[in-house]
Amino acid sequence: MEPALKRQLLKLLEEDEEFRLAVAGLLGLREILEELRKLREDFNTLIKEQAKRWEENERRWRENEKRWEENEKRWEENERKWQENFRRWEEADKKFKWIMAALGEIRDSLGGAFEYYTANVVKALLAERGIICGIRVNVTLPVDGYREVDIFCPDPLVVGEATTSLKTVEEAEREVEKLLSAAEAAEKFTGKKTYLKVLAVENAPTEVVQHLQKRAKELEIYLIVGREY
Repeated sequence: MEPALKRQLLKLLEEDEEFRLAVAGLLGLREILEELRKLREDFNTLIKEQAKRWEENERRWRENEKRWEENEKRWEENERKWQENFRRWEEADKKFKWIMAALGEIRDSLGGAFEYYTANVVKALLAERGIICGIRVNVTLPVDGYREVDIFCPDPLVVGEATTSLKTVEEAEREVEKLLSAAEAAEKFTGKKTYLKVLAVENAPTEVVQHLQKRAKELEIYLIVGREY
């Protein structure tokens, strides 16, 4: 083959794709070249898609990082609020205890005196019967939640209610029911039968006193009346 022709053929192979494919087809390489070109195109497409995915993932990571920073700020803020609320709860608890103590002192100064007077009367009554009993005043029994009893002795079981004034028969009947309920709660708490039920009234009109005397006899209640008018 002439050198000039050879150079011309090589140049055509380098520069003319159609000629190159025709030669490759004659040599049985056309299908291989087509497949290689397709693979290259697919590879380039894959590279572009991967690059796009990396960009999308990077954007999401930046967004997540921003959210994590915001959440961390919220957690810090919530922790600060919890600490502040806990401090307020402690202060409120202290104030509540102080108020309850003050109310107890007020109650004792206003109405508690008659309850202590009743306790001393009951104590003397039991002593006459040869019974020594440590009478307690304003006792809270853990029965059906909590039940307050004005006068209480566990052994023998003594339960009493004391009030400064009853103006009507209806009020008197409610006080009787209150005493019976307190006695029932005390029996449930101690597992003992009530030895003495006491109802003390500091002031009441004659009609109310007569009603209480009748009910006391029916229900075996020891009645104490301070002033009848």
